[in-house]
Amino acid sequence: MAEEDVTAPPLRPPLHNTSSPRDKEPKEIDKLLKWQQERIQRKLRGEYESAILHLAEVVNQNRTTPMHVSSVRVEGAPHTRRSFLESIIKPAIPPPSSEQPSTLEDVLHAARRISFALRKTDVFSSIEAYVDRPRDMLASSGDVDLVFRTKERGRYFLSSSTELGNNEGSANVTARVRNVFGGAENFEANYAVGTKTRQSFRGALNVPLTPDMNTFGEFTVYGMQNDLTAYASCFEGLRGVKAALRHGTPGSATHQLAYEGVIRHISGLTPTASISMREAAGVSIKSSLSHTSSYDSRDDKMAATQGVYAKLFQELAGRNLGGGSHFYKMETEAQISRKIPSTGLSISLAARTGLLWGLGSEGRTHFSDRFQLGGPTSVRAFRQNSMGPRHGSDYVGGELYYSAGVSVISDIPSRAHWPVKLQGWVNAGRLDEINRDRPLKENVISTLSRPSLSAGLGLVYRFDPVRIELNFGVPLVASASDGTRRGLQVGMGLDFL
Repeated sequence: MAEEDVTAPPLRPPLHNTSSPRDKEPKEIDKLLKWQQERIQRKLRGEYESAILHLAEVVNQNRTTPMHVSSVRVEGAPHTRRSFLESIIKPAIPPPSSEQPSTLEDVLHAARRISFALRKTDVFSSIEAYVDRPRDMLASSGDVDLVFRTKERGRYFLSSSTELGNNEGSANVTARVRNVFGGAENFEANYAVGTKTRQSFRGALNVPLTPDMNTFGEFTVYGMQNDLTAYASCFEGLRGVKAALRHGTPGSATHQLAYEGVIRHISGLTPTASISMREAAGVSIKSSLSHTSSYDSRDDKMAATQGVYAKLFQELAGRNLGGGSHFYKMETEAQISRKIPSTGLSISLAARTGLLWGLGSEGRTHFSDRFQLGGPTSVRAFRQNSMGPRHGSDYVGGELYYSAGVSVISDIPSRAHWPVKLQGWVNAGRLDEINRDRPLKENVISTLSRPSLSAGLGLVYRFDPVRIELNFGVPLVASASDGTRRGLQVGMGLDFL
């Protein structure tokens, strides 16, 4: 063997680790740390799962053990009335029965019902429940106390913001007081200034009326000054009060019965104001009763891809209620949205309709009570509130309308995770005055048979709390009085057709 083929073994440092890897132990220090952390996590998960299984086994083995709730304690609720807590806790605990004594299973179910009722009040930010030995010295064996450790939400909230919605910019200040009188009452006050709504204020007190927190009473005081010169050559001021009774839960049918009294003031007429607007100028009073029923199962209220929405609104105003307006108003709205499987597409169908019927001897209705139609959140490719009857340069509103639309929304190719979506749409609608010399049926048929149509493409962006659309639209059919808008149109709002 040649000398050059003989090599010395490599030198090893002192205390060299000669152990071989076990249990897939890596050599590098960073991989070793990661492996160690994963090992600890696996161990903790295993111990947690074992504890859960053991607890479930203990509960299952003892769920028929006789047990009775001696008392319920709610800790950490200094601003909540004791009587209010009793009113929502008492229905959650079934009364004792000699025929069917209470068991551990009944106690656990009662704890779950009470936790759900406490969360529903929206007063507490955290709720922890546990079973404790009774404090009552006279308690019998098998008696336990249910203890709920809670933390109340902050009571006072103040914020200011700038908002864009319904094609209007505004700045507002909002103050909120939670749990005002210790019974989950909420008071909210808002003051705003804007481009179209020059100024507005609103104060509302919301009070739960039943222990299940499904029925609420609300009292509202409001006022606003609206700039309508873009389509009606005037300003409109409103000052009103509203008392409402609301029943229902989100995701199910809801009903609202309300009384509203409002003073309307049409003023600030421009020199080009029509005779109709000059006749409407001045003060009018509306006193009305209304009922609203709705159902909503949509997955998203502003950009639904699945679900159904339906709403019916009815209002009756009359001199017997103390106002000067005398009419019956009805509006309906429906929307259905569906995903198209394996395509990334969703389709939405929406329709709205309304009827305003004057109840006076002449059947005349006031400008402030009439419907307005048109705009990027209504019938696209038409100017805001610029459809229907026009007197001079003023759109005076109508008494009978409908609008319908179909929208197909798609993900941007290879960018499905983006909040921006593509949209194609077709809209139709019409707004008319009712001819009292003809039957109502003939008025309805005439309105339905002469729709204004538009179509277009655009982008949809969900920007909480509003939806923004940038559309390129083309009016296909329009009445001579309609104000059309061909080309780009931006829509910002909460409710779109």
